[in-house]
Amino acid sequence: MDRFSQLGTDMAKLWSTYSSAYLGGMLSTLGLALIATFIGCIIGLACGILNTIPYSKNDPLPKRILLKAIRVIVRAYVEIFRGTPMVLQAVFIYYGLPYFSGNAMRFDSLWAAAILVVSINTGSYMAESVRGGIISIDPGQTEGAKAIGMTHFQTMVSIILPQALRNIMPQIGNNFIINIKDTSVMFIIGFTEFFAFHRYITGINAMYFPSAAIEMIGYLTMTLASSFLLRLLERHMDGADSYELVTSDKLVMAAGTYRSHSGTKEKEGVQ
Repeated sequence: MDRFSQLGTDMAKLWSTYSSAYLGGMLSTLGLALIATFIGCIIGLACGILNTIPYSKNDPLPKRILLKAIRVIVRAYVEIFRGTPMVLQAVFIYYGLPYFSGNAMRFDSLWAAAILVVSINTGSYMAESVRGGIISIDPGQTEGAKAIGMTHFQTMVSIILPQALRNIMPQIGNNFIINIKDTSVMFIIGFTEFFAFHRYITGINAMYFPSAAIEMIGYLTMTLASSFLLRLLERHMDGADSYELVTSDKLVMAAGTYRSHSGTKEKEGVQ
């Protein structure tokens, strides 16, 4: 019990001294995760749409070659960035680009470098999520859209994507929560997020475990709050749980049951 009391005392001492640093690190972590997840979703959306553009043997040869090349590039991008750790991706992008370009592609902002790394990594996961969300929609909806003369672009924007985005919303939230935690590897390029402040503070006073306990509570607070807000967003997108037919709509009445009065006798029928 004395150990727990000592831990609480040490944590309180660290928080009273470095609370502004911890809070600043949490804001940096949330900001990076939010921006990178948003950009990553755009990248994933673009890759998912490009990867699902249909083509057949009757299409012109240049179109088929172009679409096949796009799918090969998207597949290579997804496999490379899903199959390697983000910490190594940060090293290769932040240090590798200047190395191979003779400092012509050097990053002047750590924020820009961190956002690029996390966004590209998130985009590789979202590309597969978007592809899965698109192919999960009933093919009959696409066929119906073609039957009424809609183009592929119109079908995707007006029919498929609104449903697919709702289906992949849990995955978007999951990626955001993962990014909150995985941004901790950005210390490798010098970006000062939540975990980087922990390393800095423990380097000054050597109180590693009390500071790690504060970090654990901080990350848990951010992820739990994010999960709660994301569930609220999902419920909002689901809409109401109960629905009522608009009985004043002639089409509804034509397909439903109505009552007609003939004198004092009531009849029922289906039109």
